[in-house]
Parts: sequence; C-alpha cells; structure tokens
Amino acid sequence: MANPSPGNSITLRVDAPSSFTATSELAAAVGAAGAAITALDVTESHHETLVVDVTCNTTDDEHAGRVKDALNALDGVTVRNVSDRTFLMHLGGKLEVVPKVALRNRDDLSRAYTPGVARVCMAIAENPDAARNLTIKRNTIAVVTDGSAVLGLGNIGPAAALPVMEGKAALFKQFANVDAWPVCLDTQDTEEIIMIVKALAPVYGGVNLEDIAAPRCFEIENRLREELDIPVFHDDQHGTAIVTLAALTNALRVVDKKIGDVRIVVSGVGAAGSAIIQLLKAQGARHIIAAGRSGAIHSGQDYDDEHRTWIAANTNEEGFSGTLHEAIKGADVFIGVSAPNVIGEEQVAAMAKDAIVFAMANPTPEIDPVIASRHAAVVATGRSDYPNQINNVLAFPGFFRGLLDAGASDIIPEMLVAAAEAIANRVADDELNASYIIPSVFDPHVAADVASAVAHAAHAARAAVSAKA
Repeated sequence: MANPSPGNSITLRVDAPSSFTATSELAAAVGAAGAAITALDVTESHHETLVVDVTCNTTDDEHAGRVKDALNALDGVTVRNVSDRTFLMHLGGKLEVVPKVALRNRDDLSRAYTPGVARVCMAIAENPDAARNLTIKRNTIAVVTDGSAVLGLGNIGPAAALPVMEGKAALFKQFANVDAWPVCLDTQDTEEIIMIVKALAPVYGGVNLEDIAAPRCFEIENRLREELDIPVFHDDQHGTAIVTLAALTNALRVVDKKIGDVRIVVSGVGAAGSAIIQLLKAQGARHIIAAGRSGAIHSGQDYDDEHRTWIAANTNEEGFSGTLHEAIKGADVFIGVSAPNVIGEEQVAAMAKDAIVFAMANPTPEIDPVIASRHAAVVATGRSDYPNQINNVLAFPGFFRGLLDAGASDIIPEMLVAAAEAIANRVADDELNASYIIPSVFDPHVAADVASAVAHAAHAARAAVSAKA
C-alpha cells in the first residue's frame, strides 16, 4: 500500500538551468520517481539559473531520497535542501493559549484578576455549580492518554504521544469550537491514571480518553464514569463505533440489506471492536461473529477479561469456533479494526453477494481496498486517500459539543446511536453510492448535526428521569 501521501509531503529547493523546459523536466523527473507533485513554484529567476520549490507527496523517507536523487541526476540541477512539511507543521507545537478578554488597562486587570476575581472565586466556593458558567469548564475537554496504544505505533509513551493529542485538540477547536488540552500522563498504572484524572477534573467539562491500551482502558473508563460528574468518552471505542455504525447504515442502504438480517464478522476484539459490537447490537444486529488472533470468540471457551467474556455471551449464537478466514465465508459484512493484511482476495471473494468490507486498520488496512473492491460491493477504510474514509473526526468534536451544550454528566447508548444517525443522514439519497457512504470530514454541517442530536438525546434522558421521579 505504497501510495504517496500528504503525511510524507516534502519540498525540495532546486537550482535549475534558466530555460523554458526547466520546470517541465523537474516535474517529469519527480513523476518518474513515483511521487505526486502538488506544487511547483519559481522563487527566484536569474540570467543563468532558476530557484524552484518542488512540493510533492512521497511514501516514506526512502522514497523522498529517491526523488532527491532523481532531480540531482538531471543536467545542471542541484537540490539545495529538502524540507519535511509534516515536521515543519509541528515545529513549536500546534496549540497556543489566547485570552478571550482584552487586558488593556488597570480597569480590565482589576476585573480579570485581582481584586475583582476574588468575588468570582467566592461565588464558586459558595455554589460549585457556578464554575460551569464562570470558568473555562463549560467549554474545555481534557484529552488524556498514557501513550500505550498510539495510532498504529504501539506503546511509545506520553511524550511521543503528544503530537497526536495536540492534533486531537486542534480538531476539537476547528470542527466544533471546543477548547481541548492534551494531558499526557507519565504512568501506565490504572489506579494512578484514575487518581490523576479525578484530581484534574475540576478544570474540565469532559474527558476524552485516547490511545490507552486494552484492557486497561475499559477499567479506566468505567471507573471514571462512576466517580466523576462529567462525561467520560473513550474515542478509540465509542468514536470508532459511532462512525462505523453511520457508514454501515448507509452501506446497507446501497446493497439493500437490513442490519438485523446480515451476517457480520468483526476482526479485532480490543477497545474499538468491543464498542462496535455493542453499538451494532443496540441498533438491531443479530448475527455477529468476532475474531481475535486465535480465531472466533465463542461461548465454549473461557476468557480472562470481561469484555471477551461479554462478546462470547452476546454474539456467535451458533458457537462457531473456526478461524477468521473460515468465519468470513458467506458473510455479508467484514469490519476490521485489527492488523494489516489479515485477509486476502480469496476471503473477500468467498463472502456473500453484494458484500461490504470495512478495512479500518491504519495506516495499512486488513486488505488492500483496491483488491477488496474486485469482489465487494462497498469498501471503506480509515485512510484519507481512498473513498469512504471512516474517520473519528466525524464524531468526537460534535459529540462533545452536544455534551457541553446540554450540560450532560454521563454518556448513554442513545447518544451514540443519535450521533451515528446524524452522520449517516448527512448523505442525501441522491448522493448515496458505493463510493460515498459517509460525509466528508470537512462537511461544515456534520459537527452541528451531531451536537444537536446528542444534546437532544441528553435532554430526553433527563426528562425521562424527571418523569419517573
């Protein structure tokens, strides 16, 4: 899956002969080296030479080196330097703190800080609920990680996880105007993480758990939900599940099948797989087989953790005990949240007519989507360079916007389903097709629709509780 990607974008500053064909020769050399040109700018023009910035997408550092060599091989061409555009974007970090109020004179200072701030502090001391209106709490999320399961990189620790958490915070702000801050903890002890998050909670209106390895992530989420009065959302679980349900809803519309009728195979029984299964069942899925490294999860076997035990008790009613490859035969839907290249063309070809394949492992899916599309009616991945990207950014910004707007203290399944339906409904009937089952992450209406749906579900749940009381 060596496709040039914006994640490996470089700019090469090149000295070239001053001629009418110079830029076209540069472009041809870059293209012949397998890179995708995105910009070509003449920055200086002299009587004998041109200085040209060539920007292109590559696959990795080795490929970038080959592009450089291809340009240097041209007569009269010298590559001055190569800039990695991704690293340049991260220089100095991606976030900053900007005051919402102007501090222009003593009058402003006296109200924003001492002595005026003391009156606000005492108001909160007398009524702690006032913190929601009088501080940043009403619009601020903690993005918490221990760096133990970062993207597809594994246990790389909190410092190395920080660029991802900064990006997450930037997405919150960009798509839903939610202020978020990375909280990368230098511990992977469950009790310490719970203790630290509880101690930090007064500042925040919600907690987004991110990239914490299973099964520890399950206990951390459950305990924090029980012990905090603000919503706790594990994006690797629930964000993935929401967008997966939204995409599956529309994929089933494309192939004219019902969720209660189709046979679904889920590859991966970690945080994402478990949450997907729970949400699919909440929406009416009845025939699910989940498979881990050792094969199908079934009730005839004992499991060490409660989540596999739950999956065994609530899926695979027929007690199938074979391999993942055996489970896929005749299945209508494959959902992969596992590892690269765990299935091949033979397995997709053996699926039911009008099959659906969601190969969401990142950056390398469970199967090359081009190969899967030879046999499946609908194919989706987690990648941005193929159609039907199942991306959590469709869910979590709007989801937290809705939680904050509603002043919610807990997350309930009805909110997850409502968010999925809001995302699915952004694809109109006349837009829906096999290559467009999920809206773009840049659709400006998605976050607002999700926020509205989540807030409505929160208000409805609150009204139901009040009615019973």
